[in-house]
Amino acid sequence: MKKEERNIYGKQAALVGIVGNTFLTIFNILVGVFSGSYALIAEGAHTLSDVATSIIAFIGFKLASKPADHDHPLGHGRAEAISGLVIVVFLAVVAYEIISGAIKNLLITQTPSVPSYLAGVMAVIGIIANIAMSQKIISIGKSINSPAIIADGKHQRVDLLSSLAIVIGVIISHLGFTRIDSIIGLCIGCLVLKTAYEVGKDNINNIMGKVPSNELIKEIEEIGDSVNGAIEIHDIRVNFFGSYATVTCHVSVDPKLSIIEAHKITHEVQNKIENKIDIVHGVTAHACPYGIKYDHNQQLDE
Repeated sequence: MKKEERNIYGKQAALVGIVGNTFLTIFNILVGVFSGSYALIAEGAHTLSDVATSIIAFIGFKLASKPADHDHPLGHGRAEAISGLVIVVFLAVVAYEIISGAIKNLLITQTPSVPSYLAGVMAVIGIIANIAMSQKIISIGKSINSPAIIADGKHQRVDLLSSLAIVIGVIISHLGFTRIDSIIGLCIGCLVLKTAYEVGKDNINNIMGKVPSNELIKEIEEIGDSVNGAIEIHDIRVNFFGSYATVTCHVSVDPKLSIIEAHKITHEVQNKIENKIDIVHGVTAHACPYGIKYDHNQQLDE
């Protein structure tokens, strides 16, 4: 996918999250106040954080899109993972505020008021809106291999579950269990905390250079081995940058070949891997004479 096209999709994902959640924040808080639902007010605080995280995700996306330079020869791809960790901090703060508020409400001795059915109607609207938004954002994030945008989309999914819980809570409140609204608020806080953990884990793995999948390694081997003259591809290493990756590998060739011939085969392997695998943006291959034993171990292997 071309850089210009990727930027267009990135802006589209940010716009979906920011505009959609701005409206949900306003109506969740207003309806929550008028209906007497703490859970809906908590959901409003959560959707407000969604606006902030969508902005953070887009900033990370834009920074990661910057071209390589002298100080960053492999590009700025990990900026997206860093923005994902900033989102985690926001989620953790929001989760704390929601959970602490819910616990305070539960410790109040007086009987809390029962939220009106208006809160349930607003929550249903929230469910429909969040299904549409989360699916759209995650779909865009996967299509352009953006960890920041995927993290933002997963964050949106929490709202779907919490809105459903609010609907159930309103019904149960009218059946006599008046403290269910605060319990639902507590559950929303826990869901936000769970999302923070999952998003944090994914982005830390990204920064730590975890290989995206074993399937990627196998695909690199198969493509490299398919090049005429390349006997075996081995010592494959993938440096993952979230939206893209670089690859280093060794290519076994006939030891009787000239340096020029071996060099040509190696470059064909590099070009074919980079052209066939969208996520790979750079390949460095080293030619090895087939049949000659050599210890490839380096300090990194230890």
